[in-house]
Amino acid sequence: MSYFTLSNGEQLYYEDTEKGDQTIVMLHGWSSSHEVFAPVVPAISKKARVITYDHRGHGKSKDACKDNVTLDTLASDLNELICGLGLQNITLLGWSMGAATAMKYMDTYGCGALRQVVLCDMTPKQMNDDEWQLGLFQGKYTQEDMDRDAWVEFCDLYTAFVIGAVPKLSRIPKFLLSRPLRKILDTCNEDVLKSLSYSMKTGDFRDTIEKISVPVFYFYAVPGSLFSPELADWYREHVRTPYQAVDFPNCTHMMVNDRPHQFTREVLDVLAGR
Repeated sequence: MSYFTLSNGEQLYYEDTEKGDQTIVMLHGWSSSHEVFAPVVPAISKKARVITYDHRGHGKSKDACKDNVTLDTLASDLNELICGLGLQNITLLGWSMGAATAMKYMDTYGCGALRQVVLCDMTPKQMNDDEWQLGLFQGKYTQEDMDRDAWVEFCDLYTAFVIGAVPKLSRIPKFLLSRPLRKILDTCNEDVLKSLSYSMKTGDFRDTIEKISVPVFYFYAVPGSLFSPELADWYREHVRTPYQAVDFPNCTHMMVNDRPHQFTREVLDVLAGR
């Protein structure tokens, strides 16, 4: 349990199991924290050095937010962490926003420090339009929706996001959901969540995917929740390096929690080169 000091003096909380012939860096999603990987780290750490950390404005890095935080910021933070810890030959695993961070990192810094990358249930472009229907909410989120959301209370937007990620929660009355969701939001900086949400929704990493120079794995939920399972085929058509898609059946966007045993097994297979 440590804090990594960034070049601007702010600190990111990170955990490093330290031992292992391989290194895997695991990036959590929007409004989450490193703790999302707690169910899988113990088993994975038997085969590799595992590094997890809290992005700015999240978890124990909640107060690292004096700058406007975007995907560019998170990619820069990741690069500083990799360089500062002297990491090489990394398996980079990003789930949800963590996958978007991985894409932005590779777009900006290349793949020189990487051995391979695992993208978990994330699209390279969230905004849908006439030519692209593989974005947020399985192709239903458009610029018009984003313009409308600018006038909606943030907690209501967050509730819609959570229900999109875990559809069964729609059966729970919103007044019963509000308290646990508020507790989650209280672990994050709301301004950071807003700026990162905007950064993700306006990003487009489709060209980046074609430039990746290391093997790519894509973990995806079936029947899907936030994103369509059809993304697996899009990645297959556009990744220029060895590619493997891994489906998580009867699963939501919260695949690490829904299928921790399968998630662990699949990550260990990636590390073993199977």
